[in-house]
Amino acid sequence: MDRVTISLDDLPIRDDLRGLKPYGAPQAPLPVALNVNENTHPVPADVASDILASIGAALEQVNRYPDREFTRLREAFAGYLGGGLVAEQIWAANGSNEVLQHVLQAFAGPGRTAFGFAPTYSMYPLLTRATGADWVAGARAEDYSLSAASAAEQVRRADPDVIFLCAPNNPTGTPMTLDVIEAVYAASRGIVIVDEAYQEFAPRDTASAVSLLPGRERLVVSRTMSKAFAFAGARVGYLAADPAVVDALRLVRLPYHLSALTQAAAEAALRHADTMLGMVDEIVAQRDRISRELAAMGYRPHESWTNFVLFGGVADPAAVWQALYERGVLIRDVGIPGHLRVTAGTEAETTAFLAAMASIDSQA
Repeated sequence: MDRVTISLDDLPIRDDLRGLKPYGAPQAPLPVALNVNENTHPVPADVASDILASIGAALEQVNRYPDREFTRLREAFAGYLGGGLVAEQIWAANGSNEVLQHVLQAFAGPGRTAFGFAPTYSMYPLLTRATGADWVAGARAEDYSLSAASAAEQVRRADPDVIFLCAPNNPTGTPMTLDVIEAVYAASRGIVIVDEAYQEFAPRDTASAVSLLPGRERLVVSRTMSKAFAFAGARVGYLAADPAVVDALRLVRLPYHLSALTQAAAEAALRHADTMLGMVDEIVAQRDRISRELAAMGYRPHESWTNFVLFGGVADPAAVWQALYERGVLIRDVGIPGHLRVTAGTEAETTAFLAAMASIDSQA
C-alpha cells in the first residue's frame, strides 16, 4: 500500500494548533550529552537493586489494575516534602509535565488564560495551548530576576486563570524568593503554580514554597524526580496543594494513569532519598566550576540555583553549538540571543565540555 503523504495542514486539526511546533530538544548519540538538564549520574547500584526487586514484586500482579489513588506513593511524597503534609495534599503523574497538564485541564482550557514570566520553561505555553487556553507572557528584568512589586503588577494587569512561577527558573537558573510568590498570590484570583523542578539544587537553607501552602488554597507546588533523583527515564512528577485542588485533578486524569511498575519504582527510590540526593552536592560543585571557568574565558554565566548554567557573551551561538557538537559535546541553544545553556554533568563530562569550549575560544 502506498504511504500517505499529506501534510499536517491537510488534516482537520484544531485551528488553535495550526502552526505550532512540538517540544523537541535535540537528541544525538554523542559521548557528552549536556543539553536537557538530566542528572547524568547513574542510579547507585544498591538503590537500583531495590528498585528492580520492587518492580519484580509488582510484576507478579501486573494482570490487575494498579492502585488508582497511588496511596503509598502519595504518603511517601508527603513524608519526603515534610512540612506537615499529608497524602491527601499530594498528586503525582507521569512526569511533572503531565502534572502541569492536569492542572491546566482542570483550571484553564478554552476561554481562559495562563501566564508566565519570559523567558521561562518552554513547555508552559505548549501545554497551555494544547489544552485550549491562551498563553500570556510577562517580562523579567535584564538579569532575568523578578521583584515582588513588578511581578504582582504584571499579574494584576493580565488577570490570568493560571500563573506559572518557575523557581528556580528554567532556562536561566534564576532564583525566586518567597516574597515574589506571596505577592503574586495576593495579586491574583487564579491558580498559582510554583514549579520547583530544581529546588534540590538551591542552597540548603533555602525555604521551599511548600512552606507557603497553609491558608493558600489556590497555591500549587510542583516537583519532579527527573533531576535530583536521576529518574528522568522513569517519568515521575508530583505536586503538593490543598486537598480540594487534588480532588479537581481527579476529574481530568485518565483511569489508572500511574502504572503499578511506576509506583513501585518511585516508592523504592524514595526509600533511598538520602543516597539519591547525595549526588546533588557533586552536581552543584560542577555547576559552580562551569560558571567560574566560563567567566575566566570571558563569557557571562548567570547565577544559577539549578543543575545547569546559562551563559552569555556568545557572539554566534549556532556556530559555538555546532563546534561543540563536532567535538562530541551536546549542549542547548534555548533561543536567547547571545546565550547557550549547559547541564552540569559528572566531573569527566564537565571537563570535556570546558576543554571543548577552551579549544573553540582559542581559535576565535
